[in-house]
Amino acid sequence: MNDSERLALAERAIRDGAADGIEAIVSEQHDALTRFTHNAIHQNLDTSQTLVQIRAVVDGRAGWAATNGRDDSDLALARNRAIAQARFSPKPVVPVRLPAKAAYAMPDLAYDAATADTTPSARAEAAGKIFAIAEGAGAWAAGYVATSASSIAIANSNGVRGQFSGTSAVTNTKCVAPIASGYAEAYSRRFAEIDTSAVGARATAKAKEAGELGTPDVGDWSVIVEPAALGELIAYLLPHFSAQRVYEGASFLADGLGRQYMGENVTLTDDFAHPLFATCPFDGEGSPTQRVTLIENGIAKDFVTDLEWAERLERRNTGHYVPGGAEGPSPRAVVLSPGKRSRDELIASTKRGILISRFWYIRVVDQRKAIVTGMTRDGTFLIEDGKLRGGVKNLRFNVRILDLLSSCELSDQLVRTGGYSYGMVCPTGKFDRFSVSSVTSY
Repeated sequence: MNDSERLALAERAIRDGAADGIEAIVSEQHDALTRFTHNAIHQNLDTSQTLVQIRAVVDGRAGWAATNGRDDSDLALARNRAIAQARFSPKPVVPVRLPAKAAYAMPDLAYDAATADTTPSARAEAAGKIFAIAEGAGAWAAGYVATSASSIAIANSNGVRGQFSGTSAVTNTKCVAPIASGYAEAYSRRFAEIDTSAVGARATAKAKEAGELGTPDVGDWSVIVEPAALGELIAYLLPHFSAQRVYEGASFLADGLGRQYMGENVTLTDDFAHPLFATCPFDGEGSPTQRVTLIENGIAKDFVTDLEWAERLERRNTGHYVPGGAEGPSPRAVVLSPGKRSRDELIASTKRGILISRFWYIRVVDQRKAIVTGMTRDGTFLIEDGKLRGGVKNLRFNVRILDLLSSCELSDQLVRTGGYSYGMVCPTGKFDRFSVSSVTSY
């Protein structure tokens, strides 16, 4: 479907609804993925789905239903289910209401038709460049090359009409050599901008340059944390910026806005229009998403809301509603502002420390205090006298994220990274006191 057809489908879905308010979201998602291991492709996936989600409001109560059908009879069936659910739902503290009509600021260059039409052979060719580099170094690679295209149209009985289309491409590669492994990744809205040769070269170099692995001492270290790892760490801080978490006391921000929680060089924003994001300008109920400064120069400035939580807390609606979300509104395009020195200069300024490429299995130890534990993987190196001195065995850490960000230095280059549940733009970070609690045997 094109934009007009999706919007027309959403308008048909809300037609003739016997409810106080009714809303429909039409989403089209196309995901294509080429997965590989041991320098060979072993899986190709290509999935497409069109979904119509309907929310009905009756006497301040809400009900939801969804359908893959597009006929009037399919839409009527889903609409009537949503209305019936709304009639029998418990009445919430704040009566549910739908947003009013609004205008949206569309980000530039969010959609790339060539990326949406990327073929399996093009992804295979891109993966083959990684294989060639790994094989040439006596190693093997595992990972994937993926592209996606998503489109959304929303309409409600208050006159809201919105639509957005975007594309994404990503390569994620782990290279395994006889002694160690290395990791690299690349994200873009355009497949043509993904240089898989460069990704393969970075991952292979980390695996080969590790050499015989040393064993770091347990204790506090200076560490250089590359964007893929720093993004995963910061992701555990994002739920703290939900209005619901703040209200429930499950966020460090429950101690109050306007307080210094991090170093003066730390600024964190939620910015859907950032050039490395360029994502949807409205939330899951059609409210315009605002650019929100969460942390400015280390001082807490704001958290994100939706229509319900803006009313409950008497704050502005920042447009961060998540349909069906149990934890309230959520940031979705977080940017950690850069510093002044390059990654290499941060390494050169380190007398003795550790370079970390990637984390895994991070788990929360204390939600309110933002204390987490986790492991390093795929590229952990000793730094001595400003130079990389070979690989070290992976280590377990226990850190309070706010303490790390209270004494840190950030590099001058922003990179887009992400995981299963988050996307982020961040630089490389240097932290002075990173607590290593144990060391593995590999």
